[in-house]
Amino acid sequence: MKPILSIQQQLVPDLLDIMQKRYRLLQAVRIAGTAGRRTLAQSLGMTERVVRSEAEFLKERGLLDFSAAGMKMTETGMDIVRELEEMMLELKGIDSMAKELRNRYNLSNVVILPGNCDESTFVKKAIGDACASRIKSHLSGKTIIAVTGGSTMAEVARTMKPDFAEGKQVLFVPARGGIGDDVRNEANTVAALMAQNTNGSHRVLYAPERISPDVRESLLQEPAIKEAVSMIQSADIVLHGVGDALAMAKRRKTPDAELAILEEKEAVAEAFGYYFNKDGDVIQKLSTIGLKLDDLQHATVVIAAAGGASKGSAIRSYLNGSPKLDILVTDEAAARVLLEQ
Repeated sequence: MKPILSIQQQLVPDLLDIMQKRYRLLQAVRIAGTAGRRTLAQSLGMTERVVRSEAEFLKERGLLDFSAAGMKMTETGMDIVRELEEMMLELKGIDSMAKELRNRYNLSNVVILPGNCDESTFVKKAIGDACASRIKSHLSGKTIIAVTGGSTMAEVARTMKPDFAEGKQVLFVPARGGIGDDVRNEANTVAALMAQNTNGSHRVLYAPERISPDVRESLLQEPAIKEAVSMIQSADIVLHGVGDALAMAKRRKTPDAELAILEEKEAVAEAFGYYFNKDGDVIQKLSTIGLKLDDLQHATVVIAAAGGASKGSAIRSYLNGSPKLDILVTDEAAARVLLEQ
C-alpha cells in the first residue's frame, strides 16, 4: 500500500486531497447519524457550496442518502469508510505516530484522529466517537464507568447510541464533583447523558469538587455521598480528560495568590484535581471528593482523551506523571507536539 500511495502523492497529489476531503465528509455524517449542510460546513471548516457539491457526488455513487432531516450514510457508504480508514491513517503517517507514542509512554493503545481540535469541531466529535468505540469494546456483563467533566467528555456522551451496551448492564458515575462552571460539561451531566443515550443507569455525586478538608470529611459521612464515592472508586473503566493547568485553575475561580504559585511552579497540566509540571511531578493537590490518582490502579481500563495543538504540552505532562493509563485518544496536532521532544 505504501509504495502505491507514495507514487500517487508524487504524480496526482490532487487526487489524494480530494479523497481525504470526501472521507472527512463521510466520517462526519457517520458520526452525526443525520446532518445538514450548514452543520457539516461549520464542523469541517468547508463552505456550504463545497459540502453541497461533494455530497451530491457521494449521493450519486450511493454512499449518501438525502432526506428532509439531512444527509445519512448508506450501508455502502459505511463499508467505504471502514475500508478507507486504515489507508487514511497510513497516508498521513498517523499509524507510525501512534506506534511511536505507544512505545514512548508504554501505552496499550493510542488512537490518533486526523486534524486539530483547535481548528475543527468535527475533530473533537471524532475523538468522542473513538472513545465511545473503545469503551464499548471493553464492556463486560456488568460495568461501572467513571467519567470526568469537560467538553471532550461531553462529546463522547453525545456520540453514544442505544446499541452501546448491547444488553450488558452499564452504570455511569461522575468521577468528580462539580466545579460550578458550565453545567453542560459537568461530570454529573456527562454521566447522565451517557446513561440516557445508551439506556443505561447513572448515579449523581451531590458535592462540589473543591472543598475544605473539614467539610470534605463531613460530607463523606453522608450516606448518599458515601455510596456514590464507593461506586466511583470501584469503577471498571475510567474515562477522563486532561486540562491546561492555568485554564482549569481559572475555571475553578482560584484566588490570585494560588494562581501565582501555580505559575511560579510552572504548572502545565491538570487532572482529577492534581496539578502537574512539565516532568509530570504533582505540584499541587486540591481537597476534593471523587476519584484520586491512586484509585486508577484498581480500574481495568483507563482512557484519557484530549486533543488540539494547544493541549499538547498538557497531555505530555500528564503522560509523564500518570500512575496508570492504558489508552490515549487524541488528534494529529496534539500527537505532533508530543513527538517534538
